[in-house]
Amino acid sequence: MALTNFAALTALQKTVWSRDLWQNARDQMFIKRFTGTGDNSLIQRITDLTKTERGEKVLMHLVADLTTDGVVGDNPREGNEEAMQSYSLDLQIDLISQQVRNKGKMADQKTIVNFREQARDKLAYWLANRLDQLAFLTLSGVSYAYHTDGSARANSALAQLSFAADVSAPTTHRHRRWDVSTTNTLQVGSTADVAATDTPSYEMIVQLVAYAKTHYVKPLMSGGKEYYVLLVHPGALSKLKMDPAYRDAIVNAAPKGDQNPFFTGATVTVDGAVLHEHRLVFNTLGLASGSKWGGGTVDGTRTLLCGAQALAMADLGPPEWAEESFDYGAQQGISVDKMFGFRKPKFLSPCDGAVEDFGVVACDHAL
Repeated sequence: MALTNFAALTALQKTVWSRDLWQNARDQMFIKRFTGTGDNSLIQRITDLTKTERGEKVLMHLVADLTTDGVVGDNPREGNEEAMQSYSLDLQIDLISQQVRNKGKMADQKTIVNFREQARDKLAYWLANRLDQLAFLTLSGVSYAYHTDGSARANSALAQLSFAADVSAPTTHRHRRWDVSTTNTLQVGSTADVAATDTPSYEMIVQLVAYAKTHYVKPLMSGGKEYYVLLVHPGALSKLKMDPAYRDAIVNAAPKGDQNPFFTGATVTVDGAVLHEHRLVFNTLGLASGSKWGGGTVDGTRTLLCGAQALAMADLGPPEWAEESFDYGAQQGISVDKMFGFRKPKFLSPCDGAVEDFGVVACDHAL
């Protein structure tokens, strides 16, 4: 007797489901909107392996601007060339996976399809969420051993990822603190010095953009104009909306009515900074009193001002979808694997004379 097994998927069908899951995951990923393959992307996505003398690696290339003044008049050009400074960044890649398994034997084909569809949706959200978390932690320079609310992860393997060791704290000239309590200016970054009154304001945005420009943080270009992306926690955005100067800037500069982003909650642009809010921006809300900032009692957040190539992402294809049956086919399990890597690029800054984060400035302040 020939039996038909509707639960079995061919290799082609598994590929389709895998791509469908990746499409769902990418649609849900917050970082998707900032990802591109060119050097004018906040997150530069690298999909190819580069052959080196030590094998194949994922490499990101950074080329610094020219710094000398060139040649004038009829003076010799030959022999006075300036060498372009190029930096190659190795990206470690690793595999992240998640599995689901049903409880018992399927009653009919409809139940099997429902389990598979539910698995696809839940696994897609899990993958998108973990990629977002890791991206925010990498940009913020916070270990994968922690959640984005500052609390420690329990029973997590994320800190064992091969690229987890490449996560680095913000460099000296890319780490600022917004100081309202004493000077109302940007100071050297120090979470211990954050006061409860150091909440964000319109002036903070203006000073951050000016700081990024004067410290050669490469902006994003759109329509011939320069922009930075400011990633803020919802709590920080709520404080901004209560700042009269910020409110006046948004209300007066944007169209009146329902299309005004101040009223709709849509993304706004302030002084060349495009604001995006997200709950995964690093903060201390998950820490107990005594372990927060400013002596242990101040809740804070790390706002990120990002330019071009702020983050590198190795993306080696869509996730792999695998199915397995157990207990003589009575149970069904689904596993998804995704190979990728993150790293925050650094370069020798001609402005600061030190190795600095290439495209991101971290600003700590109170919530």
